[in-house]
Amino acid sequence: MPVNPDIHYQKAEQEYLEADTAEKKIKALKKMMSLAPSHKGSEGLRKQLKTRLAKLKYSQEKTRLRKKGGKNIFSIKKEGAASIVILGVPNSGKSTVLKQLTNADVKIAPYPFTTIKPEQGVLNYKGIKIQLIELPGIVESMELTEHGLSIFSIIRNANLVLIIYEKKEEITFIKQELKEADLDKPIISITKKDTAEHVKEIIWKSLELIKVYTKQPGKKADYPPVALKKGSTITTLAERIHKDFAKKFRYAKVWGASAKFPGQTVGLEHVLQDEDQVELHMK
Repeated sequence: MPVNPDIHYQKAEQEYLEADTAEKKIKALKKMMSLAPSHKGSEGLRKQLKTRLAKLKYSQEKTRLRKKGGKNIFSIKKEGAASIVILGVPNSGKSTVLKQLTNADVKIAPYPFTTIKPEQGVLNYKGIKIQLIELPGIVESMELTEHGLSIFSIIRNANLVLIIYEKKEEITFIKQELKEADLDKPIISITKKDTAEHVKEIIWKSLELIKVYTKQPGKKADYPPVALKKGSTITTLAERIHKDFAKKFRYAKVWGASAKFPGQTVGLEHVLQDEDQVELHMK
């Protein structure tokens, strides 16, 4: 079905094209949205307008904050080896999952919108600290709500999205909201009935990280381990421990999956694997 916008819509569109400021563009887009045809054939047009408006408002908010030297209303400092946001529709069980994974003291209630601001917790996976951030329930046109831009900016900074759902349609809905906000993030989906241990394993595998233990000669491996990206080398580990270690490096000894035999002597380019133990020897 063709869209066939009327003359009033076309006039608003011309105002948008001629607008020379973000404020004028936003005003024209809002007018276009109110005048856009409402039949099924215009669904694509309305979504396109909504996405344009969200991007403009997001850009405008970033500019405003930069000029004021201020912070996002929900600004959260990234901490730990990775940052994960927990998303779901209202009353989907996000708080329950956060509490199970981190023991965070969060409010849990059987009614929607219990979470009105981001809640944080720390997931300890075998010594690796991972930041979990529960966000308020996702609703339609989230980016146009009062704090939508602030919420989406937190998602933008995250390494992974964890969707909590009861019905499959909720996953599709949330993914569409993220797509319309131009947010392309790795996504995993679980229900609140999944066990905490199962969810921890899914999260770890999805983060594409490895755990590496350092050790001193003749002693047991140090704890906690160091989190590195898959494919990391001895160089990465040395620089993570101290900025001068790579420069003063002589050799390393490795125990674990990446070694041909226990205590193999390797150089800086040696690629590490999960659970490796490494002795660094300096000049």
